Amino acid sequence: MTYRVVHRTHYTYESEVSASYGEAHLMPRETQNQQPYQATLTVDPFPEHYRERRDFFGNRVAHFTVLENHRELTVTATSVVDIRDRREILPRVGDLAWEDARDELRRDAAPESLDARQFVLASPAVGPTAAAVDYVGRSFAPGRPIVDALGELCSRFHTEFEFSPGATTVSTPVDEVLARRAGVCQDFAHLSMSGLRGLGLAVRYVSGYLETDPPPGEEKLVGADVSHAWVSVFVPHVGWVDMDPTNGQFVNNRYVTVAWGRDYSDVPPLKGVIYTEGEGQRLEVTVDVTTIPDDDPVLAQVAS
Repeated sequence: MTYRVVHRTHYTYESEVSASYGEAHLMPRETQNQQPYQATLTVDPFPEHYRERRDFFGNRVAHFTVLENHRELTVTATSVVDIRDRREILPRVGDLAWEDARDELRRDAAPESLDARQFVLASPAVGPTAAAVDYVGRSFAPGRPIVDALGELCSRFHTEFEFSPGATTVSTPVDEVLARRAGVCQDFAHLSMSGLRGLGLAVRYVSGYLETDPPPGEEKLVGADVSHAWVSVFVPHVGWVDMDPTNGQFVNNRYVTVAWGRDYSDVPPLKGVIYTEGEGQRLEVTVDVTTIPDDDPVLAQVAS
């Protein structure tokens, strides 16, 4: 599938802002299953300074500075991305037991496994808790294939938790999310990561998007109109298995990956500092992910 992604963030400030300094994780990264043909970021008012870099995890990050006085700020990320179904990795995992994946990660000295070990450790927003490990561990019976265990865990999240924007904040602890049985995709990702890491598995946080309008006959997924988040579990000698606890499924070709890290704090879509005497602001975010047909002339142009 090939998608055009437009992510627009618009701030309206209570009082005039004299300076804005921003950092954005909004441009899709290139992976084995994903090829960005085009990715641009525009800032209005026009920034005096703009630069891009790759962060520690290889994500594309933009930094900008707006120094003229302004009451509104708009950041728009536009990209064209080709996606291949990530579920193709599942047959290669086969019937490998989850404990074998965990133990091989500890033994294996391959560069991929050494790099993955950092995602077993606690991170700023996600530490293993007894409650999270107990909840997640119910799907991980001794000797159970890791794909089966992850699939059941996804299904449990989808049926046992309510997607409820406003029920939590970016700082809500995982145990509180578990007690409420409610939250958003970020919360469900963090909670599942807490339990999986507590079991000794390497799990990273992935931010991105979902196709806004599903194919005919398919159900619209939760989180399709905003930035989405899911998790990725490492299996030595195979690779990363992506799953979406919010929608109870493994990640397919309707997902666009933007960035990954230890948790949300590593890859927020947009963050920054402003200088103003006002105390309030209004934020509007719109995300549109649309399919580009194979014969679309725009696709031919950007792919050439």
